[in-house]
Amino acid sequence: MYIIKRLKLFKGLFIPIFFLVLLVCFGTAGYMIIEKYNFLEGLYTAVITIASVGFDEVRDLSENGRVFTIVLIVINLGLFTYFISLLSHYFFDLEIIKKYKMIKMENKISHLSDHVIICGFGRNGRESAQILFNNKIPFVVLEEKGELGTDIGFDVPHYIVGNATKDEVLIEAGIKNARALIATLPVDADNLFIVLTARQLNPTMSIISRASQNSSVNKLKIAGASNVIMPDKIGGAHMATLVMLPDVVELLSMMSTRNNTHFRVAELKAQKSITLDELDLWKKTNCTILGIKSGNSHYIMNPDASYKIHPGESIIVMGSDHQILEAGKHI
Repeated sequence: MYIIKRLKLFKGLFIPIFFLVLLVCFGTAGYMIIEKYNFLEGLYTAVITIASVGFDEVRDLSENGRVFTIVLIVINLGLFTYFISLLSHYFFDLEIIKKYKMIKMENKISHLSDHVIICGFGRNGRESAQILFNNKIPFVVLEEKGELGTDIGFDVPHYIVGNATKDEVLIEAGIKNARALIATLPVDADNLFIVLTARQLNPTMSIISRASQNSSVNKLKIAGASNVIMPDKIGGAHMATLVMLPDVVELLSMMSTRNNTHFRVAELKAQKSITLDELDLWKKTNCTILGIKSGNSHYIMNPDASYKIHPGESIIVMGSDHQILEAGKHI
């Protein structure tokens, strides 16, 4: 596989090389038929003619042989010009360096696991990538238009130029080992197709999709989306809430997006049955319990101390990395 990927660097050069071999074969066969040369004589004459090295001929050519030689030289001049222009494109336009970087990136992506795939790098895709980058979560960007740009403001170590609606592109992005996929394409139909394909390739992953129309929300959920986001709707609600509760909204935004080693909101899976009073997580670890997702997917905010958690339920806690790690040992 490693050798095959390296050969892709010179994929564009295979065509002129193929035509060169074909021309040598054509010349050899022509001299054998026209001049009655044996194979070695025909090959020798074809090679010195194509290479234009000026060695003596095996013997004097007939008129038909000379006409054939002229045709061979003219064809060779066209092929040589094409080959030189292709080499210039590869080496002077830095095409080979770009291809090498892409192959190197593909190799890194193939070793990723528990990462996030972002389909599309528009406004929503870029914002998603920024949050993941800030929280040190590995991600792969799929963008059909090519280069991501130089004004991003953060590093995008893994990206693939390709159509995210195609199975092979998602597989190349490591979808079978990914933890989540974010579909941010502007067309709902494209996002729907991505969700269907992604759910088929990885039935257990989390899939978040963008939607522009209300009518697309249910369709995306039926297709397999875990969550469907309407950016315009959320943006309007966020602005209205900022009018009523500006400080609360800003705090919640910080809690959800500005995670670091000193402060983080995390989900912990309960491993035993115990009441929150008996658990006394605050006293033992200084972690704060914000809410609980019960077994029937119902969220309980600010749960009472008498609430009894059960194995498999998700406990949403707030604290530092060390505090959260300690909390996981008690739950």
